[in-house]
Amino acid sequence: MATTEQFIETINQGYSFKGEHVKIGVGMLNGQAVSDAAVYLPFKTMNRHGLIAGATGTGKTKTLQMLTECLSDNSIPSLVMDIKGDFSGIAQAGSINNKITERYALLKETYNPTAFPVEFLTLSDEKGVRLRATVSEFGPILLSKILGLNDIQGGLLAILFKYCDDNKLPLLDLKDLIKILQYAGDEGKEELEKSYGKISTTSTGTILRKVIELQQQGADLFFGEKSFEVDDLMRINNEGKGIVNILRVTDMQNRPKLFSTFMLQLLAELYATSPEEGDLDKPKLVLFIDEAHLLFQEASSALMQQIETVIKLIRSKGIGIFFCTQNPQDIPASVLAQLGLKVQHALRAFTAADRKVIKTAAENFPETTFYKTDELLTQLGIGEAFVTLLNEKGIPTPLVHTLLCSPRSRMDVLTEVEINNLIAQSKLVTKYNETVDNYSAYEILTEKLNHAAEREKERIEQEQKQKEQENTNTNKEKKEPGFFDNPTVKQIGRTAANVITRSLLGVLGISSYTKKKRKSLW
Repeated sequence: MATTEQFIETINQGYSFKGEHVKIGVGMLNGQAVSDAAVYLPFKTMNRHGLIAGATGTGKTKTLQMLTECLSDNSIPSLVMDIKGDFSGIAQAGSINNKITERYALLKETYNPTAFPVEFLTLSDEKGVRLRATVSEFGPILLSKILGLNDIQGGLLAILFKYCDDNKLPLLDLKDLIKILQYAGDEGKEELEKSYGKISTTSTGTILRKVIELQQQGADLFFGEKSFEVDDLMRINNEGKGIVNILRVTDMQNRPKLFSTFMLQLLAELYATSPEEGDLDKPKLVLFIDEAHLLFQEASSALMQQIETVIKLIRSKGIGIFFCTQNPQDIPASVLAQLGLKVQHALRAFTAADRKVIKTAAENFPETTFYKTDELLTQLGIGEAFVTLLNEKGIPTPLVHTLLCSPRSRMDVLTEVEINNLIAQSKLVTKYNETVDNYSAYEILTEKLNHAAEREKERIEQEQKQKEQENTNTNKEKKEPGFFDNPTVKQIGRTAANVITRSLLGVLGISSYTKKKRKSLW
């Protein structure tokens, strides 16, 4: 059986780092905190991503809060997806109580209540800085993956983007995209086919339906101007603390499509705009995605591939991503393999399926002689977790049952008044919250179609006038008879003909009497 001295030596060797690092807790052995076995987190490997998992009520959110505090203290900004709405308290200093006093005594640390600089962001009508992006910024490839289009439909979408570029039709919001799809399937089909090839009306209809489905989840609020600049996520305040950006997405649980759309666009934008950094001493930005299963819930295989690719490559840009979820199996295996830091809170075993999940989770940790991992996973207390991470050489550290530091900020939500005061002081709210509806594809195509409709109306009216004139001329000719059509002339003609006939019969010796007689003989 391992001794306490062996445990201390193993932890101190495994969690000793040369670069900048921060203490996140102390190791525990046989259920007791070992104050001399300090567990540190090196900032150098924070861009290798991470996982915070555990059942409801085990302390995941407080761990996330503690980590963002550590980052902020060291001038590292962060972005937190606040799904449950319980993270805002980080903006106010915490208050001490008996539990905190006891915990910090075991940690051999001093508790200093601290407030941290916060910026509230939103994707909807909630209070905060509005995050938006234009359809053009997504591009046809990313948009095709989000909408789940096949190759033919994706090719058609690329043609429409090309047509808009060639004809200076800005695609800013969804009404622009819907308008160009309607135009390509109807009035503009002939025009597009002349320059870009065959346009399938069926495909335009399918894409249109999928865009409308996305629109029904509230995407109109996200697509548009003014576009959010990702550099505004990487700010440091005048005191040298990293800004904690809190994205309030409490209404996203019913709109997973919109949430995954936003996250993929954000990751793609961060990757595209951030320069290659290599191995930095500390990350430029760390993202914490709470309730991470929402990101993968409705993701197609193409979308999953895109997410995996971005996660693999974005770490070279100095950006780390941490997923927070109840069950580690919520994260696809291909993504889970990329996560260097793992903070596993307690799991609950109520069913056979739960026990299988626990066994799988235990197998994903490094082997240890100090714990029976699968058994201890169900016995971890609140604020305790299994921790393993990558050292500066990229090697996993020993698995350690850790008593984690508690947050120094408020472990509760802010009041509505407190939130309003913070938002009123925000410079970004002034920058981004004005609604802009610039002249774009929708207006241009609408005007083009209106002009075409007016010309068509004028042509029809001209043809109608010409036809009416022709009918008038025809009727006039019918209503004005010639000389021989006059009834009087016709009567004179018939009388003259009778006189001439009688005269001729008289010359021939045939009288009217003879004529009548012969007629009677027959």
